Amino acid sequence: MSKLQAIRGMNDILPDQTPAWQFLERRVADVLVRYGYQEIRMPILEQTELFKRTIGEVTDIVEKEMYTFADRNGDSLTLRPEGTAGCVRAAEQHGLLFNQVRRLWYTGPMFRHERPQKGRYRQFHQIGVECFGMNGPDIDAEVLLLTARLWQALGLTDEVTLQLNSLGSAADRQRYREALLEYLQQHQEQLDEDSQRRMATNPLRILDSKNPQTQALLSDAPALADYIDQDSRDHFQGLCALLDKAGLAYTVNPRLVRGLDYYGKTVFEWVTDRLGAQGTVCAGGRYDGLVEQLGGRATPAVGFAMGIERLILLLQTCEVLPESATADADIYLMTMGDEAFGYGLALAETLRDALPERVIINHCGGGSFKSQMKKADRSGARLAIIIGDQEMTAQTPTVKDLRQGGEQQPIAVSLLADHCRQLLA
Repeated sequence: MSKLQAIRGMNDILPDQTPAWQFLERRVADVLVRYGYQEIRMPILEQTELFKRTIGEVTDIVEKEMYTFADRNGDSLTLRPEGTAGCVRAAEQHGLLFNQVRRLWYTGPMFRHERPQKGRYRQFHQIGVECFGMNGPDIDAEVLLLTARLWQALGLTDEVTLQLNSLGSAADRQRYREALLEYLQQHQEQLDEDSQRRMATNPLRILDSKNPQTQALLSDAPALADYIDQDSRDHFQGLCALLDKAGLAYTVNPRLVRGLDYYGKTVFEWVTDRLGAQGTVCAGGRYDGLVEQLGGRATPAVGFAMGIERLILLLQTCEVLPESATADADIYLMTMGDEAFGYGLALAETLRDALPERVIINHCGGGSFKSQMKKADRSGARLAIIIGDQEMTAQTPTVKDLRQGGEQQPIAVSLLADHCRQLLA
């Protein structure tokens, strides 16, 4: 019988990997709470119609990438491909948006059936932020300053850069879409295959094509900035002025668009050159029409999402993960004999009370002193505490530094926690 394996593109996160995830999640959550954001948790399954109405039926996500199926009642359900639509649905359903300002965040798995590649999977994880009820560029600026502080907390400030653009209103984009399509039709045979397909579905996505020939062709294409209305211009200029005052560096990228239909006015991406061609690690923008589109009152909104897998990869590539973001233990407690094991079990609990920030492993399963010492070494622990009959009788466990050598030392139980604390400092 063949062994069962994980579905392609849906990866296990193993014990030696989870400390890096925990480090990232803790740092991000800490920053978000300090900015006044509240966590919301939505189901991973939603009605398919939710994504068709919000993302757009002719987008790549809805047409090709969603995991959609009929349940036993015949209802069409979809594993969420992104978080914003579900967050808006939840906030509207539970009355969180009526005449209120909301700052929300969430984290969890998303699902898209696309070709797995470096840092991108079919089940991937995102942290998302959504703000509702604020109309001006001030909240856009706060969101961008918040993301800058996230990079600071993660040690990535020097590894990412900010790109901005304005998509204008829906009417602006429609006028621009027609002008761009007219230009592209004159050069259709010069476009790459993917861009030719997008001409019939979402021609604005051609602007961020990675094909060099297509990019060269776009140099003479109509510019989106020439089609946006005065309100959108004022909003974008106001945002840039606020970022300038705050000292946050950015680049205006006139070809920056987003792949989801609900975005308008401000859009942004944080990008890096440390991960190859797929350099976006955080992206978002305004989506002022989405709440109304789902049946609620017109509500201004802005948000972003960041891919956890890609951020973990960036942290590893840039070697900025602290030593605490590893799976290593601090103390490995070894005992010889049944009576000593009971004594050691109680002593380990005492040490955990005294050293709550340290990882303490109590050896279980018996074995010779030599085999226990090998397991202590493999655990990555800095210190080994050894207890046999003699140590138990004298109330002086032996402490051995596994990493920096030196003589084994008998230490009185009353001094043991302080002694370990000093060695581990």
